Amino acid sequence: VQLQASGGGLVQAGDYLTLSCGASGRTFYNMGWFRQTPGKERESVAAISWSGSRTYYADSVKGRFTISRDNAKKTLYLQMNSLKPEDTAVYYCSAALGYTIARPLSDGEYNYWGQGTQVTVSS
Repeated sequence: VQLQASGGGLVQAGDYLTLSCGASGRTFYNMGWFRQTPGKERESVAAISWSGSRTYYADSVKGRFTISRDNAKKTLYLQMNSLKPEDTAVYYCSAALGYTIARPLSDGEYNYWGQGTQVTVSS
């Protein structure tokens, strides 16, 4: 099982980026994005159910970020618009084995993690 995140980079405030995460090895029902900055705990960004019918967002990104997935391609996406300097972090994709999870925005619910991709937003 492997999750490969990509798409990070250096952008200016107000710009956009799209992160991708390819999954190999099996099908995951619930997937999510988390982020972490040095010295801080990992925080949730967004999560999505198998069908994509249910999405969840951290308050800090609501209205700016959109999570989606293409199950045929086994790929998870995170469209990030109106980026702010405080969005600077390493972004990790994650996947859960369970068909249903109680807390989609809790990192404890996820079993697999990608290697992370750096997003840097300059002011």
